[in-house]
Amino acid sequence: MATLSDLLRRRTVLGDHDVEWLHLLVGDWQLIADLSFADLVLWIRSTEGTWEAVAHVRPTTGHLVFVDDQVGRHADDDHTGPLLDEAADEQRILRVRQVEVPSDSGHQSVREEYIPVVRDGRVVAVVTRHTNLWTTRTPSRLEITYLATADALCRMVSAGEFPHLAAPTGLRRGAPRVGDGVIRLDIDGVVTYASPNAVSALHRLGHLGEVVGASLAQIVTDNIRESYPVDEGLPLVVTGRQPWRTEVVGGGTTVSMRAIPLTEAGQRFGALVLLRDVGELRRRERELMTKEATIREIHHRVKNNLQSVAALLRLQARRVPDGEARAALEEAERRVGTIAMVHDQLSQGFDETVDFDAIAMRGLKAIVEVSANGAPVQTRVEGSFGRLRAEDATALAMIMSELVQNAIEHGLGERGGDVAVTIERLSDERGRAMLIVSVVDDGRGIDPARPPGSGLGTQIVQSLVADLQGRISWEPATPRGTRARFTASLRAPS
Repeated sequence: MATLSDLLRRRTVLGDHDVEWLHLLVGDWQLIADLSFADLVLWIRSTEGTWEAVAHVRPTTGHLVFVDDQVGRHADDDHTGPLLDEAADEQRILRVRQVEVPSDSGHQSVREEYIPVVRDGRVVAVVTRHTNLWTTRTPSRLEITYLATADALCRMVSAGEFPHLAAPTGLRRGAPRVGDGVIRLDIDGVVTYASPNAVSALHRLGHLGEVVGASLAQIVTDNIRESYPVDEGLPLVVTGRQPWRTEVVGGGTTVSMRAIPLTEAGQRFGALVLLRDVGELRRRERELMTKEATIREIHHRVKNNLQSVAALLRLQARRVPDGEARAALEEAERRVGTIAMVHDQLSQGFDETVDFDAIAMRGLKAIVEVSANGAPVQTRVEGSFGRLRAEDATALAMIMSELVQNAIEHGLGERGGDVAVTIERLSDERGRAMLIVSVVDDGRGIDPARPPGSGLGTQIVQSLVADLQGRISWEPATPRGTRARFTASLRAPS
């Protein structure tokens, strides 16, 4: 299905600023739908002159009208089209008391309203509001307040005063919604209505008195925990003077608040404040951050310990005469250092996956410096490993270290040469991620007297490849040299 941006670009001649205005409206119109207990449909006038629905939202607070998505629907010429034209041309809200709309059980009675979307004095679209008239009971105080607030917001839409360009976006998780708690303020910031959920949130914040008739700013100020910093936007929110968001800590919980000033002809006459108790959400976020910090600290300490072991092996190797014993200690030091490098990378991230390309490049550079012994060695890497789980990264780092070192020491030798690493990441027949990696040198080729698999390093490689449910092979390269090629199945990210 096409996105709103695609529909607006393809089907209209609206400018960038008008498109952005509609995006802001659709980003915030769930608020109006929930307060209205109604479906909202956004209509645009296409380049052919017809009206087309490009967005649709259903209420979370009441009975919906449309089960099927209305996006892509074209307005009929008998009823909807003329009313859309009238609302757009006269730039005023039209109300149709009752219409019959098809439903699963036959037909349902619906009240329709046509609300022009105005920006800079021009109508750029029309929103229709569809309210299910499923009951004739007397509305409650909550419903009356919600509907009055929704009407005020609709008038602001038709006057070009909503959505608010200054409203912040991208705040932390837990932004309040209508169902979480609603407060209406008058022009002086005094509470004229508070929903039951809003009263509960303020009680958990520490306020035990009456809410209606009290100043929201005074309620919040009296219950702020002194040891916590106060957001500079707090006064704007609790007085309802600006469209802003904030969080208040007090009484053992955290309350997220959002203010929407209500205006008429450009003059503020009150405000809507949404509240949500996000104390439990913030507690879990803190626990997660603590867990992540602990994991990073563990990786950091493991890396330090492994580096200490590598340093001890290096010191011991220096005290041993040249020969097999010294070579074995130096290889052990390199292998321990390779594992330490993986933990170093893990200690810098926030999860149990690592960017293995960074590890591979660091390892490749270190191996060339240690193993080349002054010979000119050029390396080339094609492809990308991507992000890998820690378990896979450790095994893969060891495999790459052994293969590249073997290519330099036994393949190129003292004359030097080129080592090429190619990586292909794809999916197997079961949809699991897998790697196909080749390490190719242009050296002397495979020694018939010492075939691959006879040394400790290649035995380690074979064991690690088997752990990754892969296979490895060595073969002559063209025109000369050796190609080591292996496959590895990767664990899915947790």
